Amino acid sequence: MTVLVTGATGAVGRHVVDGLVAAGAPVRALTRDPAAAGLPPGVEVFQGDLEQPETLTAALDGVEKLYLFPVPGTAREVVALAKEAGVRRIVVLSSSSVLDTSGDNHSGEHHRAVERAVEESGIDHTFVRPDEFATNVLWKWGHSIRTEGVVRAPYGNAPRVLIHEADVAAVAVTALLEDGHTGQAYVLTGPEAVTQADQVRAIADAVGHPIVFEEITPDEAREQMGRVMPPPVVEMVLGYLADAVAHPPVPLDTVEKVTGRPARTFARWAADHAADFARTTEAVAAV
Repeated sequence: MTVLVTGATGAVGRHVVDGLVAAGAPVRALTRDPAAAGLPPGVEVFQGDLEQPETLTAALDGVEKLYLFPVPGTAREVVALAKEAGVRRIVVLSSSSVLDTSGDNHSGEHHRAVERAVEESGIDHTFVRPDEFATNVLWKWGHSIRTEGVVRAPYGNAPRVLIHEADVAAVAVTALLEDGHTGQAYVLTGPEAVTQADQVRAIADAVGHPIVFEEITPDEAREQMGRVMPPPVVEMVLGYLADAVAHPPVPLDTVEKVTGRPARTFARWAADHAADFARTTEAVAAV
């Protein structure tokens, strides 16, 4: 019952590997750089790249179950190789954005392509569709928190149901190891809606020092975010924040229903990642 985990060194993939190891399942991990993987003892680590499907042949040999990280450009080729190798179950890391069928959602189109490739293969499958990851605040706010102790963002009162990456992995592990999840598409959220301003307060509590929240306008945010993100992604982020103010998201209990335990709170996530927000030497000297 060997399980191959692709994206094994990613934020979710590492937790998937850990969960499978804890359950005693034989685990293989796919990574571009095995020497730097840092995965638990006993995990078979294979070099490979989902963007180069031909590199997966050895890793797939003898595998029965596959955790698939979403790479739409080569999804059909990867799934075809998995089917040829005898894979009988695929659990896909997807996204709740696939529920937006407007055609204007960059993330939705990205993940829908992978889901479609798996569906059409005929292999038993489960789609794990997390809503917004709590880890997104790392790339959005991490630098300014570490260097200035400040977060600048629009829509401070926009609530989000951010999910801990470990909960996404827990659902994936359950679907890989237990029967009864074939054909399911699990939409996952955190257990509570937390405004952006309150997210900053939770991070401040976790790191043990004040963090200032400065609200900026959507246009200011558009210019700021546009330096590091493509325009469609910027508009998607601003759009869901504005919509959250008008239509607050409702937390789902899917994590608890699937795994048997409640999803982790944002405060728990902040505590788990406190070191990622640690102030730089320069920032501490300026205090």
